[in-house]
Amino acid sequence: MADVQGTEKTASGLDENVAAALAYSLGWITGIVFLMKEPTNRFVRFHAMQSTIAFGALSVAFVLLQSIPILGMLITVFLVIPLSAVLWLVLMFKAYQGEKFKLPIAGDMAEQRIL
Repeated sequence: MADVQGTEKTASGLDENVAAALAYSLGWITGIVFLMKEPTNRFVRFHAMQSTIAFGALSVAFVLLQSIPILGMLITVFLVIPLSAVLWLVLMFKAYQGEKFKLPIAGDMAEQRIL
């Protein structure tokens, strides 16, 4: 489940664990940025793709739930936002530690798309 990576330099000049952690910093936005900036580093690309997929899906859920008057707001406030915050912290921490931490669905999708 978790492969530990070294601290090789990336195309952006950052250590790969730092670049992978930064790919989560602004959710899917920085995921896309690092996908474009790191054409060869598979570790960084995996985390950037996982960030794009996971936080993109959470953003879509957030927007869709806002269209449901009261229940949608409650689900957003008590489920989507806390889940996003915890997921963001865990994924950044794991990436900074050099681990290839895969989420159940988004991790598999990310792994297939970076080949």
